[in-house]
Amino acid sequence: MARESAGLLFVGGDGPDTELIGKAVERAELVIAADSGYDLACSLGVAVDLLVGDMDSIRRLPESESLSGDRILAFDRDKDETDTEIGLRLLHERGATDVTIVGGGGGRLDHLLAIMTLFERELRPSRWITANEEVVHIEGQAVFEEMRGVVCSFFPVGDIVCTMRTSGLKWPLDGLSWRHGDVGISNCGVDDRVIVTMLSGRLIMVRNLREVGNG
Repeated sequence: MARESAGLLFVGGDGPDTELIGKAVERAELVIAADSGYDLACSLGVAVDLLVGDMDSIRRLPESESLSGDRILAFDRDKDETDTEIGLRLLHERGATDVTIVGGGGGRLDHLLAIMTLFERELRPSRWITANEEVVHIEGQAVFEEMRGVVCSFFPVGDIVCTMRTSGLKWPLDGLSWRHGDVGISNCGVDDRVIVTMLSGRLIMVRNLREVGNG
């Protein structure tokens, strides 16, 4: 089995503090900032390998000059991809198979929905961390620690009907068949460890990171 290569993509909007992304930063082999995601990365003290986008909302232009020219990819504002899509595509093109998006919280609803739709695609992120929440893509089996008392919600993604087995949830998902448009809102961990095993299809789980470890 090929080794997974981890990548980080910083985007504009509200982001987490350093404590919530420490493990993701340690694992990352490539860090890309999309436009004002560079501001977030700088505020968290994370070094960026590549800055991309139309640069219409970035504030730290003087700092960005410390990046060599071949590490800044500027795009026209009138383009067919969002800055986030460009960053995600470049991460995949450079070999990242496990991509975490950081930031994107608050702000415009259309921007939030645009990031959510990325989980529907073939080239998709593995997780998305905002100021308080984590969105995790589940395919195969996923194990989540420190989940006792943590509220979590589940959403089917993709075209295949979702069937699954779970343990550690207040309301097990076993025996359900979920299609696109179904939801499982405000479930809760009753054990420290929650396990979700997909028998078919894919899910995303949304949980509040501020609750993790405090349940």
